[in-house]
Amino acid sequence: MSNERTGLYEGMFLFPQSATANLQGAIDHLKTILDKSGITIINFRKWDDRRLAYEIDGNKRGVYFLVYFNAPTESISDLERRCSQSEEMLRMMVTRAEHLPTEIIEANDGAKEIATEIKLRGDQSTEKCSSSSSKISHKDDESSKPKSEQTTEEPAETEEDASIESKVEEIAEEVTEG
Repeated sequence: MSNERTGLYEGMFLFPQSATANLQGAIDHLKTILDKSGITIINFRKWDDRRLAYEIDGNKRGVYFLVYFNAPTESISDLERRCSQSEEMLRMMVTRAEHLPTEIIEANDGAKEIATEIKLRGDQSTEKCSSSSSKISHKDDESSKPKSEQTTEEPAETEEDASIESKVEEIAEEVTEG
């Protein structure tokens, strides 16, 4: 039987904006730190991507992660030490959350949103890679043709450009109607 006291905590962890390029890597890094400190995660979510009030290590924007967890009270100092040693993390703050109702903690579960965002970012990077490679091959094809056969057409509009233009047109119509 252990006399170890455990508590419910809320942690806010700040990563540089560059972490959004490899969101899964930042999440894995944070979860590794929490696991090594002997912490049991209850909820984990990407809270926000915001402009910082002041520049931190050359970063003007940052990505916040909100984590609710159970931990032995002695492990909080170990968590703080590990976070301050991390080169990927900018700041962290941990507070006791025993005063919060379980409904609020459960409402902050963002695992599905994180998984969706990671999948979307992966799809977008795949699309960018495939579209850039097709553009390169298109240029190569054009340059291999004799000058008389080369065309000077404008590049085709991408789906993303078309969706942005349609949204702009919808907003313009709403403004003129209102």
